[in-house]
Amino acid sequence: MTSFQAPAWSVPVLIAAFVIFIGLVIFYVIKSRGIRRPLFAMPYTAWVALFTVIPCLLIAYYAFTDAAGRFTLDNFKSFWDSDYEMNRELIEMGMDPAELGFGRGTVNVDTLVYSLWMALLCTVICLALGYPAAYIMADREFRLGATIVVLFIIPMWMNFLLRTIAWMSLLEDNGLINNFLASIGLPRLRLMYNSGAVLMGMIYNYLPFMVFPIYNVLNKMDLKYSEAAMDLGASPIKTFLKVTLPLSLPGVVSGITMVFMPSVTTFFIPRVLGGGNTEMFGDLIERTFLTANNWNVGSALSLIMMVLILLSLGLLRKVDPEGEGEGML
Repeated sequence: MTSFQAPAWSVPVLIAAFVIFIGLVIFYVIKSRGIRRPLFAMPYTAWVALFTVIPCLLIAYYAFTDAAGRFTLDNFKSFWDSDYEMNRELIEMGMDPAELGFGRGTVNVDTLVYSLWMALLCTVICLALGYPAAYIMADREFRLGATIVVLFIIPMWMNFLLRTIAWMSLLEDNGLINNFLASIGLPRLRLMYNSGAVLMGMIYNYLPFMVFPIYNVLNKMDLKYSEAAMDLGASPIKTFLKVTLPLSLPGVVSGITMVFMPSVTTFFIPRVLGGGNTEMFGDLIERTFLTANNWNVGSALSLIMMVLILLSLGLLRKVDPEGEGEGML
């Protein structure tokens, strides 16, 4: 067990970085002979460096060090073997974990695989539901398109936590759905505290993040392309597959990114709707940091998650590197 303590070099590094930043600003003003437009981006640059870059560097530092600050890979071994620390303590006491029936713990790896699977399901279902919705809303002949857009926006005005908790009144044993089933003579269903409830909560919360990027692309699309394809004899289905879908691919890629990333790292939805029966990787990271108070292993888990997310983003960008839809043509 370790408690959080900033490394001794962090404060001098922050002071040096601040001095360098101020020096660069002054140098740019002198070189430009006044305040130019790019200078207004400096506060944002400082914000990103302070609250994004530096925390990522601290996570990397703790992931590769132990409680004493020495370099180690044991934190990553603890990811592969969730019983690694316990087995090491048994060996230090002169016991053989194998003789006691202890092997490699698979909790962490199984949790990661489960999280990736749930995030994939959520992304696929959101895409299957979101693309037709965005396509209908973007139809210029559909008069209710703007109204449906507003209906998608209104729930997002409510706090994310409240939206998730509201699902409990629908899915719990004495909730609205089960009370309705009982009123018509049907048996009550167990809708809460399972993977289905978690998946439903994820889809509800992240579906707008799939719909709006696709809607924006479709809404700005030039109809002349579709009209030209129809004039050349293409059927509506072929026009959609050869023209509309490829041109909407940047929105699809953005939507997949905006849904998959928070889905794979979510931790509040499984806690509320899963009731402790399901644990995703975000819950594991939070538990390692706050409950186990092990910042080194928690940082290693966070670093693994960041690498996986970056790899998934790289694969998505391979599909449409220019953001113009050529990957589907």
